[in-house]
Amino acid sequence: MNHVNHLLSISWFPEPKNRGVCLQCSGNSGVRIPRPLGNGPSRFIPEKEILQVSKVDARTQSIFEDAFSALGRLDNISLVMGFHPQYLESFLRTQHYLLQMDGPLPLHYRHYIGIMAAARHQCSHLVNLHVNDFLQVGGDLKWLKGLDEAPQKLQQLGELNKILAHRPWLLTKEHIEQLLKAEEHSWSLAELIHAVVLLTHYHSLASFTFGCGIMPEIQCDGGHTFRPPSLSHYCVCDIANGNGHLNHHDDLLRNQVSVCGEVEVLMERMKQLQECRDDEEASQEEMATRFEREKTESMLVVSAEEDECVPSRDISRHFEDPSYGYKDFSRRGEHVPTFRAQDYSWEDHGFSLVNRLYPDVGQMLDEKFQMAYNLTYNTMATHKDVDTSMLRRAIWNYIHCMFGIRYDDYDYGEINQLLDRSFKIYIKTMVCSPEKTTKRMYESFWRQFQHSEKVHVNLLLMEARMQAELLYALRAITRYMT
Repeated sequence: MNHVNHLLSISWFPEPKNRGVCLQCSGNSGVRIPRPLGNGPSRFIPEKEILQVSKVDARTQSIFEDAFSALGRLDNISLVMGFHPQYLESFLRTQHYLLQMDGPLPLHYRHYIGIMAAARHQCSHLVNLHVNDFLQVGGDLKWLKGLDEAPQKLQQLGELNKILAHRPWLLTKEHIEQLLKAEEHSWSLAELIHAVVLLTHYHSLASFTFGCGIMPEIQCDGGHTFRPPSLSHYCVCDIANGNGHLNHHDDLLRNQVSVCGEVEVLMERMKQLQECRDDEEASQEEMATRFEREKTESMLVVSAEEDECVPSRDISRHFEDPSYGYKDFSRRGEHVPTFRAQDYSWEDHGFSLVNRLYPDVGQMLDEKFQMAYNLTYNTMATHKDVDTSMLRRAIWNYIHCMFGIRYDDYDYGEINQLLDRSFKIYIKTMVCSPEKTTKRMYESFWRQFQHSEKVHVNLLLMEARMQAELLYALRAITRYMT
């Protein structure tokens, strides 16, 4: 057994041989043996496709082994990111630096902030991982009873966490001032930058976790079950509790919609748009109009079902104001000025501010953004030698458009040509309300594409979201400083 397969066997225990015995209703005594709740690291992606990556790619094997050495575990997020080892390497390096290397914040504060951020999106998977890490680095168990048991300094971060996660365009320099001038509980600028990067990192990682259907590890809450694994071994108590899922094949049949030519149509549109670019260039006024039109249309895209997801007490105790969630930035007569990228951009402003106050992190974040944005294998489904840059830019800029950020040199008319409605619904849900992402939504967009390509889309969405949040936070900090 090679190293990676050995590591995978640690993450995914084989099913017990006595799997037909349900100790819940048989009256047998003895140890109840857990088994993974799902097959593989993702509910959306077949396990064999994920594990196949580690068998053929030596670089991925090496990255997995390094991750296991550093963390003592190989988590399911890393396994799914393993489709794109270049990105995974950059991601793990950045996360390791944020959580474990020298920095303004003590280690237990870092993990607690990760818990606060993940809890805002009800991401119990990430919350559970960081609860364990928090305790391992000496965190106070009392803090885990709820945010009101944590130090006042961390409680004050609740408002920033809430606004950044759901409506970052509302962040002002006054919010920053309240944190930096809180007398004995005040934050330093360096500490605040560290906290902001952690908050945005875990908000966006929650998006990736839900967007890829990441399963909890077997040792975590929700990652295992004691029920038998197949219908042939179901007990009366399981069927009575509604665990039979007898209509699963009906759902599969309904999802087998004809999608012939989807990729070819998209490639043809890219070709036509490129020709239009070469033939004529829209005026600045027309470009601005197209942005406002796309921004308005993005508000009409409904992110999943509009039902409310009520967080459990286990999750909601880690943050304040559970009813506060995503709201479109121009609804209900509320006008927020467009954030013009040329006035405050990551490249020209945000990068240098982060690097000055938290050395090396700006560089790491920049490499990670660039990796996700520029990553390409020049393929689309079964087609090779395809330039996908136009499509990648449309996805990135659509997310920033939803956050009110505009690039003067981009024609927002391209977005409607390249991103269909089912894709937009998936994007908006995964970025703005990730806890509402469903397998049906994941399967409904780009149905001819490979899972590795959909994971790449999720990397783009995650990084674009993180950068958008960072831009609003760093602009507010800059305004306070000036």
